[in-house]
Amino acid sequence: MKVTSLDHLVLTVADISATVSFYTEALGMEVETFHPADASTRYALTFGAQKINLHQVGSEFDPKAAHVQAGSGDLCFLTEMPVADWMRHLEGIGIGVEEGPVSRTGATGPLLSIYLRDPDGNLIEVSNRL
Repeated sequence: MKVTSLDHLVLTVADISATVSFYTEALGMEVETFHPADASTRYALTFGAQKINLHQVGSEFDPKAAHVQAGSGDLCFLTEMPVADWMRHLEGIGIGVEEGPVSRTGATGPLLSIYLRDPDGNLIEVSNRL
């Protein structure tokens, strides 16, 4: 028995609109609005074949993590665009790079990474495979 891939993850956020703006403008993700069987309205960020479901802090959907908290995430995203281009892009839209470029080790080998924060303070790593 073994799992083969990650389908989605959940971020609990203080402000869904601010989160959507950040991830769409800064990282080029798409926003998806969907309505599951319980008739609620939910939001997700999509990129490639992955999805980040968004839960509003205080109004999370069940089942949920045992200790939900906005700003406790640490996510690494891979990109083909050079991190130097990302740094120029982020500076152009007023988002500071906290660290980098720095060498790191990813799931499949070495990375060149930069670090920034989303509106909730989640650590976001944008990386090139080396």
